Amino acid sequence: MALILTDAAITLSGKPLIRPFSLRVEPSETVTLMGPSGAGKSALLAFIAGDLASPFAASGTVTLDGASLDGLPPERRRIGRLFQDDLLFPHLTVMENLLFGMPRGKPEERLARAEAALAEAGLAGFGPRPPHTLSGGQRARVSLLRALLAEPRAMLLDEPFGKLDAPLRQAMRDVVFRNIAARGIPCLMVTHDAADVPEKGRVLLLKDGEVRDA
Repeated sequence: MALILTDAAITLSGKPLIRPFSLRVEPSETVTLMGPSGAGKSALLAFIAGDLASPFAASGTVTLDGASLDGLPPERRRIGRLFQDDLLFPHLTVMENLLFGMPRGKPEERLARAEAALAEAGLAGFGPRPPHTLSGGQRARVSLLRALLAEPRAMLLDEPFGKLDAPLRQAMRDVVFRNIAARGIPCLMVTHDAADVPEKGRVLLLKDGEVRDA
């Protein structure tokens, strides 16, 4: 289930931002993309996810598990995303946030899976609570669970640990990378913090429009 970019390029208002490059992210692999602010890292993730908006434009192809994603809307790509901000729906409970993105199935089975995930994350009994009653670390865990329960075929991480304190940041790194490896899905992560890079992980540098090995 490799994630493959072929001749991917991005322009901003018609001017080159990222020159054409190709990348293959293997199943269970997390590739880290680093570089200065404004280099186009988040725009690249948006291109892969299918929601890149004007004034950005992209060319090239994206394939996942051998199938082209070109032209597919975001909801059909089944790509999970984690951001620096948790983006939980404030009008939904924790449980409703988790159930929102889960595949269809028997209600009792979906509920049991969500409850088991909360328990594993140390959040047993948190299902009825509204997001605003949670701490930042608890919200981050719920956001992670929501992404994983959607059964993504790939993951995109955009500064996902940036707002966490040091002990929780390391704990969340462990949970995220362990789940990615266990599920056998490819992951592309954008970060400015070299400490976020998983052990022996591959690192790419985006600078002056060029993507190269760091």
